[in-house]
Amino acid sequence: MGIKKVKANTPGRRQATFDDFKDLSKVRPEKRLLAPKKKRGGRNSQGKITVRHRGGGAKRKIRLIDFKREKFDIPATVVSIEYNPGSGARLALLNYADGEKRYIIAPAGLVVGDKVMSSKKLIELKVGNALPLKFIPAGMAVSLVELEPGQGAKIARGAGNVVYVMGIEGKYAQLRMPSGEIRKVKKECLCTIGQISNPEKRHFSLGKAGRNRYLGLRPTVRGTAMNPVDHPHGGGEGKQPIGLKHPKTPWGKPALGVKTRRKNQSDRLIISRRSRRSKRK
Repeated sequence: MGIKKVKANTPGRRQATFDDFKDLSKVRPEKRLLAPKKKRGGRNSQGKITVRHRGGGAKRKIRLIDFKREKFDIPATVVSIEYNPGSGARLALLNYADGEKRYIIAPAGLVVGDKVMSSKKLIELKVGNALPLKFIPAGMAVSLVELEPGQGAKIARGAGNVVYVMGIEGKYAQLRMPSGEIRKVKKECLCTIGQISNPEKRHFSLGKAGRNRYLGLRPTVRGTAMNPVDHPHGGGEGKQPIGLKHPKTPWGKPALGVKTRRKNQSDRLIISRRSRRSKRK
Protein backbone atom coordinates (compact mmCIF):
# COMPACT_ATOMS: atom_id res chain seq x y z
CA MET A 1 0.00 0.00 0.00
CA GLY A 2 0.98 3.64 -0.21
CA ILE A 3 0.19 6.95 1.44
CA LYS A 4 -1.82 9.36 -0.70
CA LYS A 5 -2.20 13.13 -0.40
CA VAL A 6 -5.09 15.10 -1.86
CA LYS A 7 -5.65 18.66 -3.05
CA ALA A 8 -5.61 21.10 -0.12
CA ASN A 9 -9.13 22.52 -0.51
CA THR A 10 -9.55 22.92 3.27
CA PRO A 11 -7.20 23.10 6.28
CA GLY A 12 -8.20 19.56 7.26
CA ARG A 13 -7.41 18.09 3.85
CA ARG A 14 -4.11 19.96 3.72
CA GLN A 15 -2.85 17.96 6.71
CA ALA A 16 -4.62 14.67 5.93
CA THR A 17 -3.12 11.60 4.30
CA PHE A 18 -5.03 8.60 2.97
CA ASP A 19 -4.53 4.95 2.08
CA ASP A 20 -4.34 4.38 -1.68
CA PHE A 21 -5.57 0.74 -1.34
CA LYS A 22 -3.48 -0.32 -4.35
CA ASP A 23 -2.52 -3.59 -2.64
CA LEU A 24 -6.16 -4.77 -2.47
CA SER A 25 -7.39 -7.29 -5.02
CA LYS A 26 -11.05 -7.49 -4.00
CA VAL A 27 -13.57 -4.91 -2.78
CA ARG A 28 -16.55 -6.98 -1.61
CA PRO A 29 -15.93 -9.29 1.39
CA GLU A 30 -16.87 -12.98 1.52
CA LYS A 31 -20.49 -13.00 2.75
CA ARG A 32 -20.22 -16.29 4.62
CA LEU A 33 -17.34 -14.91 6.70
CA LEU A 34 -19.19 -11.80 7.98
CA ALA A 35 -20.94 -11.20 11.30
CA PRO A 36 -22.98 -8.19 12.46
CA LYS A 37 -21.34 -5.65 14.77
CA LYS A 38 -23.60 -3.98 17.30
CA LYS A 39 -22.72 -0.49 18.49
CA ARG A 40 -22.68 -0.10 22.27
CA GLY A 41 -21.16 3.35 22.66
CA GLY A 42 -18.97 2.19 25.55
CA ARG A 43 -22.00 1.10 27.60
CA ASN A 44 -22.42 -2.11 29.59
CA SER A 45 -25.52 -4.28 30.00
CA GLN A 46 -26.97 -1.73 32.46
CA GLY A 47 -26.66 1.12 29.98
CA LYS A 48 -23.89 2.81 31.98
CA ILE A 49 -20.85 4.24 30.19
CA THR A 50 -17.87 2.16 31.29
CA VAL A 51 -15.54 3.20 28.44
CA ARG A 52 -15.55 6.92 27.74
CA HIS A 53 -15.16 8.70 24.40
CA ARG A 54 -16.86 6.06 22.27
CA GLY A 55 -19.86 6.48 20.03
CA GLY A 56 -21.02 6.91 16.47
CA GLY A 57 -18.66 5.72 13.82
CA ALA A 58 -19.15 4.23 10.38
CA LYS A 59 -21.29 1.13 10.10
CA ARG A 60 -19.21 -2.01 9.69
CA LYS A 61 -19.37 -5.78 9.83
CA ILE A 62 -16.97 -8.11 11.60
CA ARG A 63 -14.77 -10.38 9.49
CA LEU A 64 -14.49 -13.86 11.00
CA ILE A 65 -10.73 -14.38 11.16
CA ASP A 66 -9.00 -17.71 11.74
CA PHE A 67 -6.45 -17.00 14.49
CA LYS A 68 -5.93 -20.67 15.35
CA ARG A 69 -4.82 -21.97 11.91
CA GLU A 70 -5.86 -25.49 13.00
CA LYS A 71 -6.34 -26.88 9.47
CA PHE A 72 -2.99 -28.66 9.60
CA ASP A 73 -1.15 -30.04 6.56
CA ILE A 74 -3.87 -28.90 4.13
CA PRO A 75 -2.47 -26.55 1.47
CA ALA A 76 -4.34 -23.31 0.78
CA THR A 77 -4.20 -20.74 -2.00
CA VAL A 78 -4.45 -16.99 -1.41
CA VAL A 79 -7.55 -15.93 -3.34
CA SER A 80 -7.57 -12.23 -2.47
CA ILE A 81 -6.08 -9.51 -0.27
CA GLU A 82 -8.85 -7.45 1.34
CA TYR A 83 -9.51 -4.44 3.55
CA ASN A 84 -10.35 -4.96 7.22
CA PRO A 85 -12.39 -2.14 8.84
CA GLY A 86 -11.68 -3.49 12.33
CA SER A 87 -7.89 -3.32 12.01
CA GLY A 88 -5.13 -1.61 10.06
CA ALA A 89 -3.78 -4.93 8.80
CA ARG A 90 -4.95 -6.48 5.54
CA LEU A 91 -6.86 -9.77 5.32
CA ALA A 92 -5.98 -12.71 3.10
CA LEU A 93 -8.79 -14.98 1.91
CA LEU A 94 -7.55 -18.57 1.77
CA ASN A 95 -9.12 -21.29 -0.34
CA TYR A 96 -8.15 -24.69 1.12
CA ALA A 97 -7.74 -27.84 -0.94
CA ASP A 98 -10.92 -29.29 0.63
CA GLY A 99 -12.97 -26.29 -0.60
CA GLU A 100 -13.27 -24.35 2.68
CA LYS A 101 -12.53 -20.62 2.73
CA ARG A 102 -11.12 -18.71 5.70
CA TYR A 103 -9.74 -15.27 6.47
CA ILE A 104 -6.31 -14.81 8.05
CA ILE A 105 -4.34 -11.67 8.91
CA ALA A 106 -2.13 -11.14 5.88
CA PRO A 107 1.64 -10.94 6.43
CA ALA A 108 3.59 -8.34 4.46
CA GLY A 109 4.63 -9.72 1.07
CA LEU A 110 1.79 -12.23 0.73
CA VAL A 111 0.15 -11.89 -2.70
CA VAL A 112 -2.71 -13.50 -4.62
CA GLY A 113 -1.79 -16.97 -5.87
CA ASP A 114 0.67 -17.80 -3.07
CA LYS A 115 0.45 -21.24 -1.46
CA VAL A 116 0.45 -21.36 2.35
CA MET A 117 0.10 -24.11 4.94
CA SER A 118 -0.21 -24.63 8.67
CA SER A 119 1.49 -27.59 10.34
CA LYS A 120 2.80 -28.89 13.66
CA LYS A 121 5.79 -30.32 11.80
CA LEU A 122 8.72 -28.60 10.14
CA ILE A 123 7.62 -27.14 6.79
CA GLU A 124 9.07 -24.54 4.44
CA LEU A 125 9.89 -21.30 6.23
CA LYS A 126 8.14 -18.91 3.87
CA VAL A 127 5.84 -15.94 4.43
CA GLY A 128 2.33 -16.99 5.47
CA ASN A 129 3.16 -20.48 6.72
CA ALA A 130 2.26 -21.29 10.35
CA LEU A 131 4.29 -23.68 12.49
CA PRO A 132 5.53 -24.09 16.10
CA LEU A 133 8.19 -21.76 17.47
CA LYS A 134 10.60 -24.65 18.09
CA PHE A 135 11.28 -24.85 14.33
CA ILE A 136 12.01 -21.13 13.90
CA PRO A 137 15.72 -20.17 13.69
CA ALA A 138 17.06 -17.35 15.85
CA GLY A 139 16.66 -13.87 14.37
CA MET A 140 13.67 -14.70 12.16
CA ALA A 141 10.70 -12.30 12.09
CA VAL A 142 7.34 -13.85 12.97
CA SER A 143 3.88 -12.64 13.96
CA LEU A 144 0.48 -13.92 15.16
CA VAL A 145 2.07 -15.80 18.06
CA GLU A 146 0.08 -17.89 20.56
CA LEU A 147 0.59 -17.50 24.31
CA GLU A 148 -0.64 -21.04 24.96
CA PRO A 149 -0.65 -23.92 22.46
CA GLY A 150 -4.00 -24.15 20.65
CA GLN A 151 -5.28 -20.88 22.14
CA GLY A 152 -5.04 -18.86 18.95
CA ALA A 153 -2.80 -15.92 18.08
CA LYS A 154 -2.59 -13.24 20.78
CA ILE A 155 0.71 -11.47 20.11
CA ALA A 156 1.62 -9.18 17.16
CA ARG A 157 -1.74 -8.94 15.36
CA GLY A 158 -1.79 -5.23 14.44
CA ALA A 159 -0.55 -3.54 11.27
CA GLY A 160 3.24 -3.64 10.94
CA ASN A 161 3.82 -5.60 14.16
CA VAL A 162 6.62 -8.14 14.27
CA VAL A 163 8.18 -10.47 16.84
CA TYR A 164 11.80 -11.67 16.66
CA VAL A 165 12.81 -15.13 17.87
CA MET A 166 15.91 -14.73 20.06
CA GLY A 167 16.47 -18.45 20.54
CA ILE A 168 15.13 -21.71 22.00
CA GLU A 169 16.06 -22.69 25.55
CA GLY A 170 14.58 -25.78 27.20
CA LYS A 171 10.82 -25.89 26.71
CA TYR A 172 10.56 -22.16 25.94
CA ALA A 173 11.30 -19.84 23.03
CA GLN A 174 12.66 -16.39 23.82
CA LEU A 175 10.85 -13.65 21.90
CA ARG A 176 11.45 -9.95 21.46
CA MET A 177 7.98 -8.42 21.51
CA PRO A 178 6.80 -5.37 19.51
CA SER A 179 7.03 -3.33 22.74
CA GLY A 180 10.70 -4.27 23.19
CA GLU A 181 9.93 -6.68 26.03
CA ILE A 182 11.79 -10.00 25.93
CA ARG A 183 9.80 -12.93 27.28
CA LYS A 184 9.51 -16.71 27.16
CA VAL A 185 6.70 -18.51 25.31
CA LYS A 186 6.22 -22.27 25.09
CA LYS A 187 7.98 -23.58 22.02
CA GLU A 188 4.89 -25.59 20.96
CA CYS A 189 2.96 -22.35 20.31
CA LEU A 190 2.14 -21.59 16.67
CA CYS A 191 3.39 -18.51 14.87
CA THR A 192 3.21 -17.17 11.32
CA ILE A 193 6.30 -16.35 9.29
CA GLY A 194 6.68 -12.68 8.38
CA GLN A 195 5.70 -9.21 9.57
CA ILE A 196 2.05 -8.11 9.65
CA SER A 197 0.97 -6.26 6.51
CA ASN A 198 0.37 -2.52 6.08
CA PRO A 199 3.26 -1.17 8.22
CA GLU A 200 2.69 2.36 6.80
CA LYS A 201 -0.56 2.59 8.78
CA ARG A 202 1.20 4.39 11.65
CA HIS A 203 2.24 7.25 9.35
CA PHE A 204 -1.31 8.30 8.44
CA SER A 205 -2.48 11.75 9.48
CA LEU A 206 -6.21 12.05 10.07
CA GLY A 207 -6.14 15.78 9.34
CA LYS A 208 -9.44 16.67 11.00
CA ALA A 209 -11.55 15.73 13.99
CA GLY A 210 -14.30 14.32 11.78
CA ARG A 211 -12.16 11.36 10.72
CA ASN A 212 -11.85 10.39 14.39
CA ARG A 213 -15.65 10.35 14.55
CA TYR A 214 -15.76 7.94 11.60
CA LEU A 215 -13.67 5.59 13.78
CA GLY A 216 -16.16 5.81 16.63
CA LEU A 217 -14.04 8.11 18.83
CA ARG A 218 -15.82 10.99 20.56
CA PRO A 219 -14.14 14.18 21.82
CA THR A 220 -11.98 14.10 24.95
CA VAL A 221 -12.29 17.10 27.30
CA ARG A 222 -9.30 18.06 29.44
CA GLY A 223 -9.82 17.72 33.19
CA THR A 224 -8.39 21.19 33.82
CA ALA A 225 -11.17 22.67 31.66
CA MET A 226 -13.88 21.14 33.91
CA ASN A 227 -15.43 22.21 37.18
CA PRO A 228 -14.15 20.83 40.51
CA VAL A 229 -17.28 18.69 40.85
CA ASP A 230 -16.44 16.90 37.59
CA HIS A 231 -12.67 16.36 37.84
CA PRO A 232 -9.86 16.70 40.42
CA HIS A 233 -8.01 18.98 37.97
CA GLY A 234 -10.98 21.31 37.54
CA GLY A 235 -11.79 24.75 38.92
CA GLY A 236 -9.99 28.06 39.15
CA GLU A 237 -10.17 31.27 37.19
CA GLY A 238 -8.63 31.14 33.74
CA LYS A 239 -5.97 28.76 32.54
CA GLN A 240 -3.73 27.42 35.31
CA PRO A 241 -1.91 24.28 36.51
CA ILE A 242 -3.86 21.38 38.04
CA GLY A 243 -2.77 22.33 41.58
CA LEU A 244 -1.79 18.76 42.50
CA LYS A 245 1.54 17.06 43.03
CA HIS A 246 0.57 14.26 40.62
CA PRO A 247 -2.17 14.12 37.95
CA LYS A 248 -5.29 12.08 38.70
CA THR A 249 -8.09 10.37 36.82
CA PRO A 250 -11.66 11.74 37.05
CA TRP A 251 -12.17 9.27 39.91
CA GLY A 252 -9.19 10.45 41.94
CA LYS A 253 -6.72 7.68 41.16
CA PRO A 254 -3.12 8.35 40.01
CA ALA A 255 -2.75 8.86 36.23
CA LEU A 256 -0.11 9.36 33.53
CA GLY A 257 2.88 7.06 33.86
CA VAL A 258 1.64 5.02 36.81
CA LYS A 259 2.31 1.29 36.49
CA THR A 260 -0.99 -0.58 36.39
CA ARG A 261 0.24 -4.12 35.69
CA ARG A 262 -0.74 -6.44 38.53
CA LYS A 263 1.34 -9.35 39.74
CA ASN A 264 0.70 -12.07 37.19
CA GLN A 265 1.79 -15.66 37.12
CA SER A 266 3.44 -14.99 33.78
CA ASP A 267 5.85 -12.44 35.34
CA ARG A 268 8.39 -15.24 35.76
CA LEU A 269 8.47 -15.63 31.97
CA ILE A 270 9.51 -12.01 31.37
CA ILE A 271 13.26 -11.68 30.90
CA SER A 272 13.51 -7.95 30.15
CA ARG A 273 10.80 -5.32 30.65
CA ARG A 274 9.75 -2.97 27.88
CA SER A 275 10.77 0.05 30.02
CA ARG A 276 14.32 -0.42 28.72
CA ARG A 277 13.26 -0.03 25.11
CA SER A 278 14.15 3.67 24.91
CA LYS A 279 17.75 2.92 25.99
CA ARG A 280 18.22 0.44 23.15
CA LYS A 281 17.24 2.95 20.46
